[in-house]
Amino acid sequence: MTVDGKITTRSFTPVDFTSREDKQHLFRQRALADAVMLGHSTLERDNVRLGISEDLRQERIERGQTPAPLRVIISNEGKIHSELKIFQWDVSRILIFSTERMPNEVRAALKAKATLHRSKAPRIDLSEVLRVLGRDYKVRSIACEGGPTLFWSMLELGLIDQLNLTIAPFLFGGADAPTLSGLTKDFLPRTVDCVMKDMRIAGDECFLTYRIKSRLQGV
Repeated sequence: MTVDGKITTRSFTPVDFTSREDKQHLFRQRALADAVMLGHSTLERDNVRLGISEDLRQERIERGQTPAPLRVIISNEGKIHSELKIFQWDVSRILIFSTERMPNEVRAALKAKATLHRSKAPRIDLSEVLRVLGRDYKVRSIACEGGPTLFWSMLELGLIDQLNLTIAPFLFGGADAPTLSGLTKDFLPRTVDCVMKDMRIAGDECFLTYRIKSRLQGV
């Protein structure tokens, strides 16, 4: 995020204001996880593959992990374009968690490209998503890469245990550019306490790692 707490511009453009080191830092964090999770809106906007480089794949294999983390898409409405880059690159299994609101034509287009989990509820139960990932796919660690709406929802439920944050040397200003927890004016139901685990400076950027203290028990 920028020095004034913005994670993108008011037009929600893909993040391109951080350094190459920040991009590599993201890939390294992604490579440590069993699964990487992304909200549908961010996926559509950034059109990313959610892959990792060959050297990171080899490191995973040496650690006894699969070559690449599972790729998990969260979408309440399920209006996902089947031609996105993520569906063109067969690097790892893709799981989509959506609801019965997913249009039939989208379901037909994605059926051969991803494993679909559809809930009858109008909104996805993120706690249940994590339970399914742990129970059915043996996932023990997840890298949630946003966007801010998904991050807010995870924080609200106490489902985040670590925050990796890069502060970039820019000021965007304005009320319409989203912060780390989105554009909502509402407060979280409770304060989220953070404990710093690590801080590293590279160039003009600061890389921070926080442990989140306020979590729901038993999730």
